[in-house]
Amino acid sequence: MATKKIDTALINAGRSKRYTQGSVNSVIQRASSLVFDTVADKKRATAGRAQGELFYGRRGTLTHFSLQEAMTELENGAGCALYPCGAAAVSNAILAFVEAGDHLLMSGAVYEPTQDFCSKILSKLNVTTTFFDHCIGSEIAELVQPNTRVVFLESPASITMEVQDVPSIVKAVRAKAPDAVIMIDNTWAAGVLFNALDHGVDISIQAGTKYLIGHSDAMIGTAVANARCWDQLRENSYLMGQMVDADTAYMASRGLRTLGTRLRQHEESALQVAEWLAQQPAVARVNHPALSQCKGHEYWRRDFSGSSGLFSFVLKKKLNNDQLANYLDRFHHFSMAYSWGGYESLILANQPEELAAIRPAGGVDFDGTLVRLHIGLEHVEDLIADLAAGFDRLAQ
Repeated sequence: MATKKIDTALINAGRSKRYTQGSVNSVIQRASSLVFDTVADKKRATAGRAQGELFYGRRGTLTHFSLQEAMTELENGAGCALYPCGAAAVSNAILAFVEAGDHLLMSGAVYEPTQDFCSKILSKLNVTTTFFDHCIGSEIAELVQPNTRVVFLESPASITMEVQDVPSIVKAVRAKAPDAVIMIDNTWAAGVLFNALDHGVDISIQAGTKYLIGHSDAMIGTAVANARCWDQLRENSYLMGQMVDADTAYMASRGLRTLGTRLRQHEESALQVAEWLAQQPAVARVNHPALSQCKGHEYWRRDFSGSSGLFSFVLKKKLNNDQLANYLDRFHHFSMAYSWGGYESLILANQPEELAAIRPAGGVDFDGTLVRLHIGLEHVEDLIADLAAGFDRLAQ
């Protein structure tokens, strides 16, 4: 997964003396009003309000600046905007670059609320969206219109985990619409397993609620932009009132320090579970990017430095309601909950028709029930035993 270099960066990013003030971690500075001693100080703060000068609480405090600096360094960007959750990061990043009459291209397998934002909110603003097959590559050029302003990716895909050929998509879009802004939901990779900006993407978005926080007890979103897009993203997000509280920013910064270690364990355990599942008679397919049977595995191997703890598998049969309840209700170590990325293991299931309904392009290519897992930090043998008991219930 991560090299010593990224591990060291995770420990040290955003920890200058200005932000730690003699402590190990960044300080928690809670403030709305920030006081100026002189008129000259006020003028200086006003002039530098977008470059890390203490100006007003909504622009951020030292706590926010520490996290923003760290994320900017880790994802090789020009700046990082903070949001109250991942969905806010997605919607406000898009809003910063579209206006009435514009067109947006979006993968048809992204997070469902991201799709809903386009179909239910942007549509009212006269911004049109074309959803494309998630597994498309350079052929995306055929879908680019003269008014295409944003191209939105998510790799791997939400729930079904297909990996996109991001470099081919970027190259094709740049050739057809050089000014289009390319964004990606990069949450699965936690921003460090796939460096989106190094692959030509303009804005890398994360639901830091997942791996950055790491303990399922706070919500935050991040968007790291390149130099071309940073000023516009920053100012539009500020005007939309986007911010997080200092305590949550602190928790995300603290989460960075153990991110490399946690991701390695998530990766190791998830691979063991995925490989075990691939051998089970009841399983038709395992959707884990690091396994060759996963669509886009070759792109994961080429572009990613590792994998995380989220993946899915498809059963050979579709469970009825009673079978599904009997299967899901009786796990000991897997809890049913939305979200993922914490230390705990989670399980959810989707029927093929449910997924087909949220796949406006590409559809689904399986008939059995899909089960999504997040592999936490429990001992992997306990998790496999729990899953084995689940298969025993299905066989009864």
